[in-house]
Amino acid sequence: MKTGNVQGYCAIGVFNPKTDHNIGTLWRSAYILGASYIFTVGKRYKKQSSDVTRTWARIPYFHYDTLEDLCENIPYDCHLIAVELTENAEFLHDFDHPRRAIYLLGSEDQGLPASVLARCQKVIKLPGNSSLNVAVTGSIVMHDRAAKLKPELPPNHR
Repeated sequence: MKTGNVQGYCAIGVFNPKTDHNIGTLWRSAYILGASYIFTVGKRYKKQSSDVTRTWARIPYFHYDTLEDLCENIPYDCHLIAVELTENAEFLHDFDHPRRAIYLLGSEDQGLPASVLARCQKVIKLPGNSSLNVAVTGSIVMHDRAAKLKPELPPNHR
C-alpha cells in the first residue's frame, strides 16, 4: 500500500514548562514551520494573548500528565528526540531529522532529567554553553527541520 504523505510529520513539546507565555510563542512557531501538533508534559497550558494567529484553531495542543503518558501515545515508528545541552548530544546542524519525529524540550530552569533523556532515541543540542528561551530553542529546531526536509508549510494565516 502506498501512502500520500512522504514528508512525514513532527510535533514539539515541553517537559514541565516554566511559563505559559513560552508555550503560546512555541505554538505559533510550530504552526508556521509545519508541525502537526504541540504538547506539554506535566503542566497545563492556558490560552495566551500572544497567540495572535489563533494557532489553537490550526494545529492541536495535547497535554500529558507524565512522561509515561506521552510515551504510551507516541505514533507508530515515530522517534522521540530530546533537545538538551548535554556533552554527548549531537549538534543540531549535523543532525538528520527523521521523517516522523517528536521533539521534547525541557524548561529553561530545569532542562530534561536523565530519566527522560534515557527514554529518547536521540539527543540534540544547539551551540552555546547556556540554555536559550524554550520557545526560541523550539523555533530554531523547527526551522532547521523545515530547511533540511523542505515540508509543505501552511499558507499565510491572514
